[in-house]
Amino acid sequence: MQRETIQITVASLLAGAAMWSTAANADVPTIIPAVKCETLAGIAFAGSTMVVETAEAVPQAPAGTVQVRPPLPDTVGVAIPSNCVARGVIDRRVGAEGKNYAIGFAIALPDRWNGRFLFQGGGGLNGSIRPPLGPQAIGEVPALARGFAVVSTDSGHQGAVFDASFMKDQEAALNFAQASVGKVTAAAKTIIAHYYGQGPTRSYFVGCSTGGREGMIASQRYPAEFDGIVAGAPAMRTGRSNLGLAWANHVLAQVSPKGENGKPDPTKAFSPSDQKLVTDAIVAACDAKDGLKDGMIFNTRQCTFDPAALACKGAKTDACLSADQASALAKAFAGPRNSRGAPSYSPFPWDSGAAAAGVAIPGILVTGARSPVNPNVYETIDVDAIEDRVNADGMERLQATANWTNLNSFFGHGGKILFYHGVSDPWFSALDTIDYYERMAKSSGGIDQVRANSSRAFLVPGMGHCQTGATLERFDLLQAIVDWVEKGKAPASVIATGPAFPGRSRPLCAWPQYAAYKGQGNPEDAANFECRD
Repeated sequence: MQRETIQITVASLLAGAAMWSTAANADVPTIIPAVKCETLAGIAFAGSTMVVETAEAVPQAPAGTVQVRPPLPDTVGVAIPSNCVARGVIDRRVGAEGKNYAIGFAIALPDRWNGRFLFQGGGGLNGSIRPPLGPQAIGEVPALARGFAVVSTDSGHQGAVFDASFMKDQEAALNFAQASVGKVTAAAKTIIAHYYGQGPTRSYFVGCSTGGREGMIASQRYPAEFDGIVAGAPAMRTGRSNLGLAWANHVLAQVSPKGENGKPDPTKAFSPSDQKLVTDAIVAACDAKDGLKDGMIFNTRQCTFDPAALACKGAKTDACLSADQASALAKAFAGPRNSRGAPSYSPFPWDSGAAAAGVAIPGILVTGARSPVNPNVYETIDVDAIEDRVNADGMERLQATANWTNLNSFFGHGGKILFYHGVSDPWFSALDTIDYYERMAKSSGGIDQVRANSSRAFLVPGMGHCQTGATLERFDLLQAIVDWVEKGKAPASVIATGPAFPGRSRPLCAWPQYAAYKGQGNPEDAANFECRD
């Protein structure tokens, strides 16, 4: 559901980007356009409802800034090579209530193409076309700067990031749920083939949140279209995740002071000193289980924490929680259960970012567990009733990707999919993604076979939703998936860095392994860590 608003300065670092491109693509031929950029405008393709409305040649390293990814404490300078940006629509029509609809898209075609195509996943409920740069899970160099042709889309409607009014139109709803992925992929490949005189040699999909769900859609419903997919923090069953947040909001509301409107304010359930107390206690309980006390919890599976240990023996002070606060904390992270005792959503893992503040998407204790699409305070809650509504919602079932685990067609042609998720994500539980990954692996020959041949998952400790938090949020899964698809090199780990910990690097290990300190060497250097079961 994420909407990136980060900016990366387009500065005088073209030489650096060129060096990266040369090193990473030494064995990849450079392909130049077969036609001029401007000739794409107005072109029609037989048997297609696609119309290219504009086509503009963009010079290399333009002045100013380019919106690339969510805000970071420091600005990353990067050069964008000269390219052709074509903008167009698919299936223009008049829909429900007389509104105009179409699937809008933008595709960036580099002057020096490496033969690869990247579909850039969206965010939120989409509704706008973000610059086609390929910004997610790329370390510091976006896909366009590496020579990829990149497409992005609004998924079939125009509107604000969480404006759901388009759902009134059947086709717009279907496009958002799944169909736009297939339609935009076909259109992009058609344009690429015309512009370069040949189609892509390899096709990739990278997205987070809604983009992560769209990546799963690509693997599940368009298995022949992509060679490699990176799906981050997938919004794969939003009705259930919103129920999880509603439940946490409800139990926090029970221990919250009332605001000016007379209703409890769950953002005040824990004072800043309480939040620090909780964070410090989680870190104290779990940090050393990866072999090093460094403020980061890599051994997520072995992290156990009981909030009852923080309960005051007497009167409430800054050094302890009230008994009701401790109980509410445990219930909020445990997740909701229905009247039959079955879990309605996954629990949230204990992690260092539960009270992260000053970031784009704060931790669950700071937000009071409010959903981005539902600011309500749940003074009362009926888990069964909400669960029944979710189960009966046709749109929820159509767009959900959590239940389909058969990927044998996608894996059968050599397709690979990497998952990643911030352990401190306050909107979607990382444990829900791991649950899907393990169920999918079980359906695909077992986790050992899947890890060896087809799919791996990576948890990022301390990271919130997609790319926020005091953590190491810079890692390059795009190169990892390319190397696996094209060179047969499965990623045992990827190196992560970030401005929150200057000079520090760590390996992110493929689940169920975790990064453990070897016991000697510089503890700030990833080389002195290993992946352990």
